[in-house]
Amino acid sequence: MSNMELEKFRSMWDHEAKQTAKLLRSLPTNQYDFRPDPGGRSLGELAWHLAEIDGFITTGVLARQFDFSAKLPGLERPRSIAELAPGYERVHAEYAGKLAAMKPEDLDRTIPFMGRDMRAGDLLWFVLLYHLIHHRGQLVLMCRLAGGTPPGMYGPSREEMAARAN
Repeated sequence: MSNMELEKFRSMWDHEAKQTAKLLRSLPTNQYDFRPDPGGRSLGELAWHLAEIDGFITTGVLARQFDFSAKLPGLERPRSIAELAPGYERVHAEYAGKLAAMKPEDLDRTIPFMGRDMRAGDLLWFVLLYHLIHHRGQLVLMCRLAGGTPPGMYGPSREEMAARAN
C-alpha cells in the first residue's frame, strides 16, 4: 500500500476533527444532559463519544486488538459543555500523534474486530472516520433540538446563509 492512503486519511481526519471541534463549541452550554430519547445518550455523552472513537479505534488499530472495556488515560468524559471542545482537541491531537508511527504497509494488516477480521485501513476509514461523521450528524440534530445553532459542516447552515444575505 502506498503512503498516499495513509496521508489522505490523516489529512481527512484532521479536517474532520476541526469541524467536530467547531460543532462542540456551538452546543448550548446549559444542555449537557439534554436527552430527546430516554434510552439514548445525552448531548454531552454523545459529544464525548466522538473523542472516544478517536481514542479507542486508534488504540485498537495500533495494538492490533480491541478492548472496549479498557480505561484509556485522558478519555474520562468532561462534565460540562465548555470542556468538550478543548478535551476533544486534546484527545484528537494525542491519538493523531500516536498514529504517526503507523507505516503504509500497516494499513493492509488484518485485525479482529467485533467477530470478523478487518483491514486496518478500513478500520480507520469506516470505523473511525465515517463512524465519527455519522455520530456528528446526530449531534447536529441534537444541538438544534436542544435550542442551539450548529455550524455548517460541508456548507453553510441556514443561519449562516441568512447572515450572508443581510
